[in-house]
Amino acid sequence: MAYPKLEDLIRHDNRYALEAYEFVFAALSHTQQMLARANPESDEKTASEKHVTGQQLLYGIRDLALREFGLMARTVFRQWGINSTDDFGEIVFNLIEVELMSRTDRDTRADFHNVYDLDEALSKEYHIEIPKEGSEHG
Repeated sequence: MAYPKLEDLIRHDNRYALEAYEFVFAALSHTQQMLARANPESDEKTASEKHVTGQQLLYGIRDLALREFGLMARTVFRQWGINSTDDFGEIVFNLIEVELMSRTDRDTRADFHNVYDLDEALSKEYHIEIPKEGSEHG
């Protein structure tokens, strides 16, 4: 791991697994791409142009979790210590505290409070796409 600050953070606050923090970094990048706020070929955008809100990040988290883990997403999050959207707020603000993420004056932990129910968002909203017969590309 190339983040000594993150290792220190986890030693200090062990509520969440290392993988949860790594997933939040991946979800931030995923969310920025979903919102067309990140250009992988250019780092020229300012921090304010790349910024996403807590709620935007939570929807990016849900989308990435369903893509990466499918119906196992909720189980994975439980194993990492995540039981509500508030936990993602705690992770983000822990990362802000150790200067691995940044925030604006408008960002608060309340932005993550009860935004959606994880059980519902990660299981009931999961849809398996089945290609129609004859529509396969080969």
